[in-house]
Amino acid sequence: MSASAQDFRPDIEGLRALAVAGVVAFHFGLTALPGGFAGVDIFFVISGYLITRHLVAEISETGRLDLLRFYARRARRLLPAALFVIAATLAAGAIILSPEEQALYSKGAMFASAYMINLWLIRWSFDYFANDATSNPFIHYWSLSVEEQFYLAWPALLMLAAWVKPGKRAIMVAISATGLASFVLCAWVTSVSQPWAFYFSPLRAWEFPAGGLASMVPARLLHERPRLGRALSLTGLAMIGVAYLTFSEDAPFPGFLALLPVVGTVLLLKAGAAGARDGTPRLRNSKRNCVNAALALPPLQWIGRLSYSLYLWHWPVIVYAGMLAPELTPAERLYCLALTLALSILSYHLIENPIRRSGWLMADAARALVPALLLTGTGVAAAYGNARLAVHDLDPEQRIIAASAAEPSTTRARAGCVQDYETVTPTPCVFGDGRRTIALFGDSHADHWSTPLIEAGRKNGYRVVTWLKNSCRASRISVWSSELKRAYSECDRWREQAIKEIIGARPALVVISELALTSGRKMAGGGGGGDTDSQDADWRAGLRSTLTSLSQAGLKVAFIRDVPFNNANVDTCVARALWRNERPSRCDQTRAYAANDKMARLEREIVTSVPNASYVDLTDRFCSATTCHVFIDGKLAFRDQHHMATPFAKSLSRRWKKG
Repeated sequence: MSASAQDFRPDIEGLRALAVAGVVAFHFGLTALPGGFAGVDIFFVISGYLITRHLVAEISETGRLDLLRFYARRARRLLPAALFVIAATLAAGAIILSPEEQALYSKGAMFASAYMINLWLIRWSFDYFANDATSNPFIHYWSLSVEEQFYLAWPALLMLAAWVKPGKRAIMVAISATGLASFVLCAWVTSVSQPWAFYFSPLRAWEFPAGGLASMVPARLLHERPRLGRALSLTGLAMIGVAYLTFSEDAPFPGFLALLPVVGTVLLLKAGAAGARDGTPRLRNSKRNCVNAALALPPLQWIGRLSYSLYLWHWPVIVYAGMLAPELTPAERLYCLALTLALSILSYHLIENPIRRSGWLMADAARALVPALLLTGTGVAAAYGNARLAVHDLDPEQRIIAASAAEPSTTRARAGCVQDYETVTPTPCVFGDGRRTIALFGDSHADHWSTPLIEAGRKNGYRVVTWLKNSCRASRISVWSSELKRAYSECDRWREQAIKEIIGARPALVVISELALTSGRKMAGGGGGGDTDSQDADWRAGLRSTLTSLSQAGLKVAFIRDVPFNNANVDTCVARALWRNERPSRCDQTRAYAANDKMARLEREIVTSVPNASYVDLTDRFCSATTCHVFIDGKLAFRDQHHMATPFAKSLSRRWKKG
């Protein structure tokens, strides 16, 4: 909200600086601030505080709200800079991204232009084989989408409360009830399905009412009690500091944890209000509060003014830099920060500020809203057109890569055969009608062997029955789910039932494969905490336990060594290489990194020490003595970092027939 001179709160501008600094530090890889992403929550509280204060004042003075004028201000403030950054990011992507990436991320730009990308990202978060959402240069628009969706509903709620019972008390009750209901749902959903809690606006909405309620609580008690104001501000700053220093991506966030930055921001806002009476800054009071004085320092005021532009620019800059140079050095990250600052200064002075303060646009709401609607429609149409144009006439090699990456395995092509995260009851799938049975058991790394196994089984008179579950190893090891943001207890329950069912089915052979937990490299679905040695010990014991249970039941087991691990999505890397007229071999990995032969030897020792268990190693199909390849015999070997591409997997069935 544009603040007039008499409303201006230096402490709020400083809070904006604190918020954007945390977000930028987190995204630029500053490990000292692993919880910097909580800066977004500070922004939400500030928005709720300012917007509610303005709307309640207008309702109190006039008995109504001029919604057209309200939305015109929002459009002038937010839309031009946001759409300009989207356009610039699309233009840069035409050079940096492969055609398939351009098409995919243009869809993100389309949803971002319409302030609905948060809803799109909810679907991404549950798609196990989706391209890496964090490489989307528009993903940071999720918070703007949540905020704009809040702006659509909030004025109506306040007006309804004032209509039911005039006066501020009814509005405060409505704000409190809305915030409490949203928080309770958010806390519950965080433990059940974290992506919904993170991205879905009704579940993040409670952070805005927290600020709104703070704007309505009188600050009279603090005006004459500077010690209390100082205590509140120091406590608030400490709470934000703890969030920045201790939170991590693995934390079950937002939920109860989000209370820390939210309450901290509320305390700072109220302590800052003690330095002003009737909206007028009282510098002598502010100077008695060291935190407010610090927030009012010129460097923080400057960053606070640029905070919106900094937020818009920082993510595409670091994403594209990471694509051009996957291992960014500290110096290169500083260059990225300098570029972000330069772009932010330019867009602030040339676009954001001039349009926000344009006298012609401010004179009439329609003058701002009509161009805003046209700009939004143009942004959506341009992004959609770019998505279609990017893949309109793909080169044959690009088509091969796209088709290879998109084709599902045989089991994944049949709904329900690879079970989701919440499922605890196994549902085996049967492929073929042979009289003898092969059981395939494990996670998605067992699934990608299903295509050659089913084909080889069909040719040799076997039927294949699968017990497969996303991110759930056959080895008895309890893991932390990065998707659910909690312990993956469903996996433990599912695994035990699957082992019982496999033993009861009496197959001729049990084939197991799983994502490797390799020494020195924590991988997706790994242990939920502790050091690597501890994780390795748990894995060794868990692998031996599962193999022993099957062996003691009289079953033969074949354990397939995991495929090599790549440091980036292979389909994307190869597509970019070809787009830039480079050879696919630039995406190859050293065998020392990708295959980890030392851990494989340990794995082989465990497997072969169990009666009736054998170890199957097909690594030489991917790797030479020194290098693991990603493009083999004209086929893409992997569809992402560590899952085989199905067309390549089909080619392995010939070797299995012989073996």
